[in-house]
Amino acid sequence: MGFKQDLLVYTTLECESLSEMAACMQKAKEEGADLVELCIDSLTFTHISEVEHLLKQRTLPSIVSFRPNSPRYSCRENWKKTCLQVLKLAVELDVEFVEVDREVACDEVICELMTKRSNCKIIASSHVNGGNPTKERLCNLIANLQSTGADIIKLVIDVAYITDVAPVFHMLTHCQVSMQVPLIARAAGDRGLISQLLGPKYGAFFVCGSLGGKSNPGLPALTSIKDVYKLEYVNQDTRVFGVISNPVGHSKGPLLHNPAFRHTGYNGIYVPLLVDNIKEFFRVFSCNDYAGFSVGLPHKEAAVRCCDEVDPLAKSIGAVNTIIRRPSDGKLIGYNTDCEACATAIEDALRERQKTNGHASNVSPIAGKLFVLVGAGGAGRAIAFGVKSRGARVVIFNRKYERAKALAAAVSGEALPYEQLNDFCPEKGMILANASAVGMQPRTDQTPISKEALRSYELVFDAVYTPRNTRLLQEATEVGAAVVGGVEMFVRQAIGQFKLFTNGLAPEDFMRRIVYEQF
Repeated sequence: MGFKQDLLVYTTLECESLSEMAACMQKAKEEGADLVELCIDSLTFTHISEVEHLLKQRTLPSIVSFRPNSPRYSCRENWKKTCLQVLKLAVELDVEFVEVDREVACDEVICELMTKRSNCKIIASSHVNGGNPTKERLCNLIANLQSTGADIIKLVIDVAYITDVAPVFHMLTHCQVSMQVPLIARAAGDRGLISQLLGPKYGAFFVCGSLGGKSNPGLPALTSIKDVYKLEYVNQDTRVFGVISNPVGHSKGPLLHNPAFRHTGYNGIYVPLLVDNIKEFFRVFSCNDYAGFSVGLPHKEAAVRCCDEVDPLAKSIGAVNTIIRRPSDGKLIGYNTDCEACATAIEDALRERQKTNGHASNVSPIAGKLFVLVGAGGAGRAIAFGVKSRGARVVIFNRKYERAKALAAAVSGEALPYEQLNDFCPEKGMILANASAVGMQPRTDQTPISKEALRSYELVFDAVYTPRNTRLLQEATEVGAAVVGGVEMFVRQAIGQFKLFTNGLAPEDFMRRIVYEQF
């Protein structure tokens, strides 16, 4: 017999003082939590009556837990004694959920709590750390916890790789379909984030978030669960999209694609995917529900080798920024939307400038221009091929000169040593594009080129979009050059991706508005 419950969003409160815990509970309520886990083991208290006061004054439904290995309890006997005292108190006060760790969850403890309770639910929990969390290992653990007779089972599993989350999803589905006892599951650590964001797709009815926008490894912010991802609408038919990158925390993709899915009525979710090995990721997450991906650094070039087919333009660039899983046969098809996004953004800015000067023309305004490119990675390759196809003469500077030479050969351009960038000025009215990470947060004081050297350029483009107005763009504006920011390239490549994700649906004005209002 399966079961379906409404999604409950909770956050874990670990506080030293009772007053701090009460304040955090109120903050969690304001940020949209349905309930809180009160980690009583983190508190400093001299008498159990203080805990009683906290529980009686709670402003949200609560899970009361008392975890082992707390630094406050070096003596095992003291920990166990206080733990049982707290759990019994919580049951007497009819707290909504009482969590019993596997270390104390023997039959007699559970049995005693079950006989004393009236409405509270008993959760038997275990923290799984170290080793590979295989299906077999998790199955055995679940069976073990289920045998205690608890109402709910909870697993927190340390994961080393995003692929370790797959067995967690398998367990959630298994417990929902074939068992009477519901499962709460969380993969802990940076690479475990999708266990919460995609959990509801596999039947999870509890999702954990972090309070106050704090970057808690593996947890989405409470506010984003309701505002960005709207997890209450995720179901087993929801198609999964995401950005494969490392690092991935800076990505703005979720802020754009999730509202766009809802705007078009498309049942999809777009999540950050912190991937170490892209080939292994595709091997593990291979079903058709994992329908499409943006590809970020450092995977754009390796992604080409993971695809079954690659669009000719992306193949010639040697970098893929979008992968679609073809529904008919599950094959991975690679594309590059960076190329057109950058080239058209620069063309439109130049046309706007020419219109002002009364020189409008149908020929690409990039044609015949000397185009100076900084950076020869995935984004740089896309830009080089895009402007070359429009007739630009391309000169490439890159810290690793060999990479610059390889790209120059591919687009019949020229490569020069990075150190010569500031002195390079064979003509006026050139175009400069920064496709390196120089100037990206947190190193916002950096720029790839001196302000003085920028006077030779008619237009300056920066692929960096965090921050939106980089030092490079500020200084280019000050010397009178036209500027195009990375946000413009971002929104154009994202619209291109969204069309591929949804087979043509793309609310362009809506997406553009979100980017310029929120980024």
